[in-house]
Amino acid sequence: METQQVVIAGGGPVGLWLAAELRLNNISVTVLETRTDIDQRSKALTVHPRGIEVLASRGIHQRFLDESLKISTGHFANLANRLDFSVLDTPFPYTLFIPQARTEALFEEYALGLGASIRRGHRVTGLTEHPDSVTVRVEGPQGPYEIETAYLAGCDGTRSTVREAAGIGFPGTDSRYLGWLGDVLFDNPPAPGFNRFTERGGLMVVPLPDNRWRIAGTSPDSATTEWPGDFTLEELRQKVVDIAGDDFGMHAPSWLSRYGNATRLATHYRRGRVVLAGDAAHQHYPTGGVGMNVGFQDAFNLGWKLAATIDGWASEGLLDSYHTDRHPVGEQLMEHSRAQTYLFHAFTPEGLALRDLLSRMVPESREFSDVLAGRLTALDVAYPSTDPAAHPVTGTRTPDLALPGTDSTLFGALRADSYLLLDLTADGALADRAQQRITVHGGAPDRTRDAWEDVRAALIRPDGHVAWAWTEQDDIKLAAQVDTVVATTLGR
Repeated sequence: METQQVVIAGGGPVGLWLAAELRLNNISVTVLETRTDIDQRSKALTVHPRGIEVLASRGIHQRFLDESLKISTGHFANLANRLDFSVLDTPFPYTLFIPQARTEALFEEYALGLGASIRRGHRVTGLTEHPDSVTVRVEGPQGPYEIETAYLAGCDGTRSTVREAAGIGFPGTDSRYLGWLGDVLFDNPPAPGFNRFTERGGLMVVPLPDNRWRIAGTSPDSATTEWPGDFTLEELRQKVVDIAGDDFGMHAPSWLSRYGNATRLATHYRRGRVVLAGDAAHQHYPTGGVGMNVGFQDAFNLGWKLAATIDGWASEGLLDSYHTDRHPVGEQLMEHSRAQTYLFHAFTPEGLALRDLLSRMVPESREFSDVLAGRLTALDVAYPSTDPAAHPVTGTRTPDLALPGTDSTLFGALRADSYLLLDLTADGALADRAQQRITVHGGAPDRTRDAWEDVRAALIRPDGHVAWAWTEQDDIKLAAQVDTVVATTLGR
């Protein structure tokens, strides 16, 4: 029987990113994808600032920057006033506008270049878990076969075969609202960024490649639990005319679709030798373009932990921390998307008044705007610490700090197969602490961020989040503290 260290069910952006992370750790991996080709109907169109930081942490962001439209604002439930991303603490204070099909193609090229095996037209049909492995049953073009693997990752969407076969619950709520979209050509397109919300409905219009446009919207008749049938061009045309007063000469649709607001969250992101990521772990209304971003950030958290567990350098409980870290992010995603769903369908006078009030708060309250932007962009994600005395930066994403004496910043110095020890002492007191799985980089104390002002050293995880931070002023004591934590972290 064929063997692999990891098998991934699902070759979308989440599965492909996970495959790349594992290959950066020299883990053998096979991706099994039911589709024979990349789906050109792009559900996702955006990569948010934290997503760009993830790309930069592996040195592949420039390709995306070169091919994308940069948008320095974001929206919450299509409120009239948009969130200002230009003030965010990131080197990438904007969203990249790029079709999911292109993102997937770039991820596939990246994963293949690192040595991942990707099999299209192969479908996972079941699994049997053993104490030390999982037998994965697959239906391929030549018939059924099996693969023996140390771990199986379900990145196979909301109808995940892996999740169901593993017996992982997926509780939540059924759909009560329907949104709709159409990818069309326009004879008389509106201005880019056109959006409208009235008692007749709401819509947004955004440009796509090849002179196409996406129209996405909601309308009062969208509040239903009944499926009204396939969405048609004439129905789209009528809705757009009702809301905007013009159909902009739409024709030649390449995709027409309805989508619901069913909202579900897996009870476990890991059970035994099965792990879940992306839509297999969380389902939600597509608000704010965050779904794909949350998914491949799941994979960014999971990849190095899975590799460290397989290679034997993980501390006790490291793989379990995948659920501890990411399940609360999924819970917040549910809350955020449900709140926006309500506002997307708030066509009553009371609902419109609430939308107007919240919209005015965006420019009037920087704190309110920053909270919404932090959630939307995932820049505010911080993972829980088990130590009540931990420094406040523990668990937060590390900013892209300067590394004096190098041509790189912190993002460029991150590696998928090792921790980064950031030495912020004046005389490089920790320079000799480099070892296997620990790289050391010197930096300048960060006086621009209050939370970092007293930090003299920090241990940064492969995914860019702070594992530990120290403020000890005595260099000898500091080095001893670092040695103790590093030994524990590496399970030594």
